Amino acid sequence: MSSQDAAAMVSAGGFPLEPIERASVDELRALQLQRLRWSLDHAYRNIAYYRAKFDAAGVRPEDLNSLDDLARFPFTTKADLRETYPFGMFAVPREKVVRIHASSGTTGKPTVVGYTARDIDAWANLMARSIRAAGARPGDIAHVSYGYGLFTGGLGAHYGAERLGLTVIPFGGGQTERQVQLIADFRPAIIMVTPSYMLAIADEIERQGLDPRATSLRIGVFGAEPWTNEMRAEIEKRLAIDAVDLYGLSEVMGPGVACECLETKDGPTIWEDHFYPEIVDPQTGKVLPEGEFGELVFTSLSKEALPIVRYRTRDLTRLLPGSARTMRRMQKITGRSDDMMIVRGVNVFPSQIEELILQRPNLAPHYVCELTREGADGRTHRTRRTEGRRAPRRRRRGRRGRRARTRDQDLHRRDGDRAGGAAGRDRTLAGQGEAGDRQAGAVSVGPLGPGNHGTNWAPKEPMAIRPLLVRNRKRPASS
Repeated sequence: MSSQDAAAMVSAGGFPLEPIERASVDELRALQLQRLRWSLDHAYRNIAYYRAKFDAAGVRPEDLNSLDDLARFPFTTKADLRETYPFGMFAVPREKVVRIHASSGTTGKPTVVGYTARDIDAWANLMARSIRAAGARPGDIAHVSYGYGLFTGGLGAHYGAERLGLTVIPFGGGQTERQVQLIADFRPAIIMVTPSYMLAIADEIERQGLDPRATSLRIGVFGAEPWTNEMRAEIEKRLAIDAVDLYGLSEVMGPGVACECLETKDGPTIWEDHFYPEIVDPQTGKVLPEGEFGELVFTSLSKEALPIVRYRTRDLTRLLPGSARTMRRMQKITGRSDDMMIVRGVNVFPSQIEELILQRPNLAPHYVCELTREGADGRTHRTRRTEGRRAPRRRRRGRRGRRARTRDQDLHRRDGDRAGGAAGRDRTLAGQGEAGDRQAGAVSVGPLGPGNHGTNWAPKEPMAIRPLLVRNRKRPASS
């Protein structure tokens, strides 16, 4: 065996790869077809809701003769999970379900997901695979700052790190000062957390007079929210770590559906032996050719308790050929189809605004977009409000966490004064300001290319995204 072949059989951290990670595309597609047939049959026989949906669409599991035939089967949406609340989508008796997770239910009934013992075992293996792909080394300590409880993040990361043989610090979210103390004392090499909270931790490290680049951390495995490559660059610069993208969602499994490989960091590799991906037009639902931009759809291939068929994630991306592994990659999530705004015919996502914010050193990625229109009565009506990175609720003197928000009344006052605050403290991305203010120019965001043309909302009158305003002091230079 050549040294090149031997290198291809281990991860960047030195763990051996699983045979399926090195399988040929033909071998992978054959396994997918076999598992997909089982999953469709399992769902049809054991879930009345799926049986009714398949029958209404005029398809049965035996109609799947190729992977392309999956397009004939109906979609599953979050509304379906809520309609069958709480256990109507379980394909096994409730007594066989060993764990239940659920969404927060802030916009309606929570979506409930269940796991058999085999599901939990498969999830732990896939999270271990993800952490290994991210660059974990034997003997590493992993600090888990994802939330525990009904949220899948904390326990998913925890079980995966343990399955890989790492030492786990099961911290969870919050208590930022304590997080910094334990990072300093326990010296973990890996942190698993949302990217926005990683920046809050970096703020706290600096507040305590420490250097974020001098910690023991080597790798950050970040997920649970969309984040841009500009945010990746900021995190890597401030903390001197590799920032790796982890993808998952509870309806499909939880974290560990896909993860970037450290050696390439070119988009999460989808673990296609357990999840079959499609990209569809967000409006029509038509399957798009590989490489086209659209909405990500997943079908589970091995789940027992809650098999999911063509689940519409609302996440917008495109499928890319495999690089570090045979399996396909997905482009970094740029936003969600239900977050997209059409402003005078242009598709605009909050993540595009975040990219512009992060290009300016005096701004931080905490923002709120408010879209308004002038009504027939001459009054301004807010039609859409989207929050970006959340600023810390509690603020301390000298804390660098900030919040940006867009308010027309703040930025366009009749007296021409600078918007919302004392002189020398406010900066705008667009809009009016006194002479001497640092002006970054108007925010101009164009379409993202062919295939990106779906939305669930469009204005009836001309709209404008209000200028972004950051309150607080100019950001200090990173150390």
